[in-house]
Amino acid sequence: MSSRITRSFERLAASGRKALIPFFTAGHPSRESTVPIMQALATHGADIIELGIPFSDPMADGPAIQRSSEKALALGVGLGDVLDDVAAFRRGNADTPVVLMGYANPIERMGGQHFIERASQAGVDGVIVVDYPPEESAEFARSAREHGVDPIFLLAPTTSEKRIDQILSMASGYVYYVSLRGITGGTIDIDDVVRRVSMIKARTALPVGVGFGIRDGETARAVSQVADAVIIGTRMIQVLEDGEAAGAAARAGEFIAGIRAALDGAPRS
Repeated sequence: MSSRITRSFERLAASGRKALIPFFTAGHPSRESTVPIMQALATHGADIIELGIPFSDPMADGPAIQRSSEKALALGVGLGDVLDDVAAFRRGNADTPVVLMGYANPIERMGGQHFIERASQAGVDGVIVVDYPPEESAEFARSAREHGVDPIFLLAPTTSEKRIDQILSMASGYVYYVSLRGITGGTIDIDDVVRRVSMIKARTALPVGVGFGIRDGETARAVSQVADAVIIGTRMIQVLEDGEAAGAAARAGEFIAGIRAALDGAPRS
């Protein structure tokens, strides 16, 4: 049976649409806001939700996402809480895929196999572990797939073609192309993204999502001409920070609805 992620991409492709994947950190801006934000994102146009696992030393994340992790950790939010939030979301939403994104340390503390089992039970559909080297991830990826969780890997502008092929051999669900040579939140070179994503798509049947540097409808439209999905993280975090925590879900829904409208209004390649 195909995964929720695969089915989502298949439905979108059949209607000529591209996937919209917002990212935010669990427990930010408050412990109570995570599930309502997820619900608002799903209602207003998110096709897949990437949920960040708070971590104290996120090497790939810019200042906004680092702040969100620091705040969540200060509130006592850990990996177990993140899984509980996914399970709570899943009780009211059986369709929208959820992908956890984080770093190895919290997963290793829980135990990789135990994490995969709990994630599967909670209703997680995919997992991105930023600092798991592909060369050491085969067993983790195999276990994830056995439990119905897609192992999703990052590709960077500096990733060699040989390494791309190695990573693609283990990946499922979709591939995450990091558009920047650096941390999240910078400015992307659209022409370079087009070249690199076209090369990746020639090597795999998996959908390719692009993240890092997508901040608005215009950038999302441009990226969607070559990518199968656009991933918005830093700007999503900033929207959640821009006001009281009690209004975070409403702000998230309004923002993502605008990006969805921009994507759906774009001419399709």
